[in-house]
Amino acid sequence: MAVNDPIGDLLTRIRNAQMRRRPRVTSPGSSLRARVLDVLQQEGYIRGFTVTEYGNGRTEFEIELKYFDGQPVIRKIERVSKPGRRVYASVDAMPRVADGLGVTILSTPKGVMADHTARESNVGGEVLCKVF
Repeated sequence: MAVNDPIGDLLTRIRNAQMRRRPRVTSPGSSLRARVLDVLQQEGYIRGFTVTEYGNGRTEFEIELKYFDGQPVIRKIERVSKPGRRVYASVDAMPRVADGLGVTILSTPKGVMADHTARESNVGGEVLCKVF
């Protein structure tokens, strides 16, 4: 089945797995999904992920979810920029999540990064999602 919004699909898979308290979840592989997972891992929202290659260029990620005292570390994860409505932010207008406790993930000309890293690099870009 074709997926129109791969990032939205990834976030929904993570959200659904955490509601069911699953230790890990799988997702089809792509380079953009890998960059988003890298940011989630660097910020401490997931334990990590592994890549499984099936040949023919088809890959799959196995994502290890993170819990603290039986509760998911990710309290809220939502897509901001969607295929029907793209949302862009400059450095000055970059959104903050929960007064800086959460993270906004951006796709910038310098790569996919968290909002604080984008501010340090002085670049704006497409707001992919918000995580808290």
